[in-house]
Amino acid sequence: MSILAHIGLGANLGAARETVQAALNDLAAEPGIELVKVAPLYSSAPIDSSGPNYINTVASIHTSLSPEQLLAALQKIELHHGRERPYVNAPRTLDLDLLLYDKITLNTPMLTIPHPRMHLRAFVLQPLRDIAGNMTLSQGSLDTLLGQCKDQGLSPLP
Repeated sequence: MSILAHIGLGANLGAARETVQAALNDLAAEPGIELVKVAPLYSSAPIDSSGPNYINTVASIHTSLSPEQLLAALQKIELHHGRERPYVNAPRTLDLDLLLYDKITLNTPMLTIPHPRMHLRAFVLQPLRDIAGNMTLSQGSLDTLLGQCKDQGLSPLP
């Protein structure tokens, strides 16, 4: 069975743009994952963090993996690209977030779906809107939620 899921990608250390592109290739090569759509790249200022601006996008995938298996695959790709977790919201070489997994709601010590802060982040909402239209989350439509995040620095990249 193929499930539609959405993955947030971001990086702000090293060659961030190239790392995000490489991570998309890694995602597409992962068994049980088919890359469906990728939003344009955006630059965003760090939120609750420090360091250089992030490069962000969102990808939609079809997957036969369970949410936990998909999370493990994402963490494997992060590690491959040098991800370290020295403290909460530390700058990172790569961050892959499981944003949505079909219409499933999950809240375990390991994984929360939908991602608990995605509705507060323009760098997630805008690329998600680019590939999913004006989808509605439990907190409201993407357009409404984006309006509430308009003060966050977000710029499309060429």
